[in-house]
Amino acid sequence: QVQLVESGGGLVQAGGSLRLSCAASGRTISNYIMAWFRQAPGKEREFVAAINWSGARTSYTDSVKGRFTVSRDNAKNTVYLQMNSLKPEDTAVYYCGIQRVAGPFKTLAYEFDYWGQGTQVTVSS
Repeated sequence: QVQLVESGGGLVQAGGSLRLSCAASGRTISNYIMAWFRQAPGKEREFVAAINWSGARTSYTDSVKGRFTVSRDNAKNTVYLQMNSLKPEDTAVYYCGIQRVAGPFKTLAYEFDYWGQGTQVTVSS
């Protein structure tokens, strides 16, 4: 069983930056596609970014392209999300998950396992 712990969230002004971390324990995640999702109050969990096992391939939802960067350190069993030029609409709880199957990047929450507790990101205008 793997546990994921997200951290790094907080309150930031619009235009600011945050770096989220997703630390895994109990099993190596080096062979898996990892993704970040976010969920705002009253909304469904939505895909933000994903990274393949080596870090050579990434995918982003259109609204964060050019502002967010996903990366990983397999030696530390950790995935990161660098968020720059933050906007109020980025406010949400951010989660990381493990893609259930190999192959193309998936973008629906039910295709991922082992969610952590999430970390709150609040961007003030």
